[in-house]
Amino acid sequence: MSDVSVVTTTVDSAEAAESLAKGVIEARLGACVQIVPIRSVYRWDGEVRVDAEWRCVVKTSAIRVDDLVAHIKVHHTYDVPEVVVTPVTGGNDDYLAWVSEETS
Repeated sequence: MSDVSVVTTTVDSAEAAESLAKGVIEARLGACVQIVPIRSVYRWDGEVRVDAEWRCVVKTSAIRVDDLVAHIKVHHTYDVPEVVVTPVTGGNDDYLAWVSEETS
């Protein structure tokens, strides 16, 4: 088991994704943020919607997760932003050590 987690959120534009990612990295809350364009289908306010979104996948140390989640909530434009935390159970030890170093 590693001390690394992956935190995922989505935003409504490439610019918002880049801005959020830069803020996360500058604050050392994440070592890397990958931005991926996606289409989301969901129900909101009683209607089914289909929207373009950008998924932000943040690699961080487990001890930074709470601060990262708080940062995302403060800097997000959605009323209820998606924030999902997934613990990393293994992987490239050198990469996982780099993530921990970058977020300490």
